[in-house]
Amino acid sequence: MIHIPDFAHATTIQVIFCFLAFITVITAFLTIFSRNPIHSAIYLVICFFSIAGHYLLLNSQFLAVVHIIVYSGAIMILFLFTIMLMNLNEQREVHRPRITRLGAIVSFCLILIVLIALFINSKPIVGEYDSTGEDFQSIKVLGKILLNEYMVPFEFASILLLVAMIGTVLLSKKEKLNNK
Repeated sequence: MIHIPDFAHATTIQVIFCFLAFITVITAFLTIFSRNPIHSAIYLVICFFSIAGHYLLLNSQFLAVVHIIVYSGAIMILFLFTIMLMNLNEQREVHRPRITRLGAIVSFCLILIVLIALFINSKPIVGEYDSTGEDFQSIKVLGKILLNEYMVPFEFASILLLVAMIGTVLLSKKEKLNNK
């Protein structure tokens, strides 16, 4: 059975969490369903800031600041340059066949059903935590973990961003050559 919280006895943290969760979900949907790509990018920035607010609620200030700098700053600037270089117009927009739209809607609904089933059937973790006395909020521990255990995924992400940027430049040059 789903437990619906009583908002009359909610703490300040719970109210802030619900507000941030509402903003995150709404701006995520607006990012997806907005027809203007610039508006989608702005909604995504708002979504990133609300996720950074969730990090602050979890007392992870360093991750919140890094999230704002990396995602809301660098990644969104990259997205905006990509959008501007591709020069997306509705007149030249390719209309997808109905079967593609139907497939996307069916896939979305199936994923949504699986996620709802996971959330309904999930149980909170109760028990003893392994406390090693190590401060996982420190930059030193985060740097060791990032550069030792996650070095390869970290480098793959940087290569993926580089390839996406090169692809955008090539797409924009190809369009300019075709227009001449």
